[in-house]
Amino acid sequence: MSSFALLLCLLATALSATPYRPTDQILLNCGSESSETDKSTRSWDGDARSSMHHQTSPPRLSSQNQQNKPPLSYFPIPVHLNFPVSAGPKFLRLYFYAATYSELDKNVTFNKIESFFTVAANEFTLLRNFSAYLTSTPYEPSFKREFIINVKYNQSLSITFSPSQKSYAFINGIEIVSMPDDLYFSGFPIKFGNTQYGLKNTTALEKCYRFNVGGGDVGIKEDTGMLREWNQDDSYISGEDLSYTPHAENLPINYTEHTPAYTAPEIVYTTSRVIANGSKSLEWSFPIDSGFLYLLRLHFCEIQQEVKNQNERVFTISINNQTAENEADVIFWTGGTEIPYFKDYVTRVSDDGRRGKKNLNLSLFPNTLSQPLYSNALLNGLEIFKLSDSKCSLAGANPDNKPNSSPSGPDTSSQKKKKNKDTSVIYPVIGSVTGFLLVLLSVSFLIFHRRRRVKDSGLSEVKSSWVPLSITSKSTTKTSGSGTSLPSDLCRHFLLEEIKLATGNFNDSFVIGMGGFGKVYKGYIENGATAVAIKRLNPSSNQGVREFETEIQMLSTLRHLHLVSLIGYCDENGEMILVYDYMVHGTLRGHLYNSENSPLQWKNRLQILIGAAKGLHYLHTGAKHMIIHRDVKTTNILLDEKWVAKVSDFGLSKIGPTGGTNTHVSTMVKGSLGYLDPEYYRRRQLTEKSDIYSFGVVLLEVLCARPPIIPNIQTMQVNLAEWAKLCYKKGTLEQIVDPNLEGKIAPECLSKYAEIAIRC
Repeated sequence: MSSFALLLCLLATALSATPYRPTDQILLNCGSESSETDKSTRSWDGDARSSMHHQTSPPRLSSQNQQNKPPLSYFPIPVHLNFPVSAGPKFLRLYFYAATYSELDKNVTFNKIESFFTVAANEFTLLRNFSAYLTSTPYEPSFKREFIINVKYNQSLSITFSPSQKSYAFINGIEIVSMPDDLYFSGFPIKFGNTQYGLKNTTALEKCYRFNVGGGDVGIKEDTGMLREWNQDDSYISGEDLSYTPHAENLPINYTEHTPAYTAPEIVYTTSRVIANGSKSLEWSFPIDSGFLYLLRLHFCEIQQEVKNQNERVFTISINNQTAENEADVIFWTGGTEIPYFKDYVTRVSDDGRRGKKNLNLSLFPNTLSQPLYSNALLNGLEIFKLSDSKCSLAGANPDNKPNSSPSGPDTSSQKKKKNKDTSVIYPVIGSVTGFLLVLLSVSFLIFHRRRRVKDSGLSEVKSSWVPLSITSKSTTKTSGSGTSLPSDLCRHFLLEEIKLATGNFNDSFVIGMGGFGKVYKGYIENGATAVAIKRLNPSSNQGVREFETEIQMLSTLRHLHLVSLIGYCDENGEMILVYDYMVHGTLRGHLYNSENSPLQWKNRLQILIGAAKGLHYLHTGAKHMIIHRDVKTTNILLDEKWVAKVSDFGLSKIGPTGGTNTHVSTMVKGSLGYLDPEYYRRRQLTEKSDIYSFGVVLLEVLCARPPIIPNIQTMQVNLAEWAKLCYKKGTLEQIVDPNLEGKIAPECLSKYAEIAIRC
């Protein structure tokens, strides 16, 4: 077993360049009952159809369609909105439309100029004493603020709106989109001058600027799956613009491990701004809040064919008149042309004792001391983020009360010409929908219906989620059991009352999966702090008391990263219930075929298989006695919030041969059709090789994205294992590979993978 687990590890170098697919994507059209589709064909849910719930009083709805103004949710008192999401960093985008809404509350008169509120997300303060009216401009009343918040395991994303006295808070739209864990929180130290900064996921970020330098606006559909917008940088060029903007739209971009395909879209790397003849530098100036650290990510890619070697274009990068990079050489960093690369820098913008707006200056100029072939500099893309301070705050000072004239800025006239993509996406959405439905508050718990773009599932689709108001942990003894004789010290014993409370009395809206054993529910324990999967065995199921006891006895004594963890059980009043860790991404099969989930990339499939192989290897060699699983299949490989594979369902497991003359276990045949070892089936002699055979079927299922048995097709293709072996012998295995993997697997990788599967 260890040998082919090692071979799988070697295959993990295969890298897919497909765009990132968010695990969470929530689009909430606040103040509306119905869904609405925007110009980019995204569907925005109204409050009543969203995965949001209110910890306190729900928001009040706006008056509808006042002079074609968008609806909104407004809050005359503090309100907490909870969004159940998977763990990891998220883009949080808040949409505001600053206008006068009459009759928001018949009993209170609100003055928009004097209305200030604070917005927090989890432990971070995003906006403090914030005025949407003072932040907007007369010609652009709608705007967006974008943040990055890391959500911890078993934590929801909680957004709090707190109005000041005699004021109200409001929001028109909320967007939550997940991102790769290492996109901005890479874990590598960021150097600037003589100082190094470690950007950890305990820091929150606010996007200040994101530019396709030298190019046009890049919309959300052109991004790499995270719905980011990349704007033109023309309005922020300092002084006289003597640059020129080489483009190479048809040039293929070769992404790397340092710069994966999701880092930035190709169009960012195929456009650029370089120094023109007669100019000494490229210079930009960006108004930002003083008193914070800022992360600047500079994107580079040599797209001019005349620059091919090191030391042909060498330049200096200066941030606020401090040298950040003395000898920037893109070819030296990447090794060639058409290869993207980014560099991160952190700088502090002091407030001089008084917070307000300051300019952050970026300059690129040739390094003549290196005597490069070309006295030049270039930049392809730029992102600037504010970092939360020691008080977990991102809140800067608000603008002063507006004069009657146009607002000031780096270049007001050019700003008027600049299209604001932030407003073009959400305004048509929030401007045309109506209504808002109050969420029903229950006495003992809140139930809210969720609709997610990508389902946060345990073993299948999560059809509903909830947070109980109060569940207490009890140390109990068995009352009226199911006839089992389980030792009380194996694991936690739950009262049936606790299980019912955690599942809404076994409400079908909490069902996340089912099989021959019965139903699986999602619930919360420990005062709503811990999400769990609760498997309730059906008394008429083929898996009876013996399998129930086996599952508890096996999992209570086994602990491994790649084995699902059993939390406890309930055997009261004839019930047979098992409580496990909740697996956010459900089953492996749920990401292969016959599912609404996006297909897994090749690299992800390999990593999952490696994890499952390690779990099975531990069962065979790491426990006191060999354990044979007997039911290895893709529905028994679960995926946690970080896509780590966990082998599950030990109801059919057996202790293997103990050595000596005992080379097998004679037993009744158990397993699943299509995965069952033929030798075990014929001889009734069980060994660990039966698990290896089943794992080989899993390998083929993952490669081909089809069930192990399809009855109603050509006879030779019914059984996947037999069909794949025949194709392997004929050298045509690539013809039955999952179409989603076409062109994504290196030939030598496919050859080694197929060899491993056939040997299994």
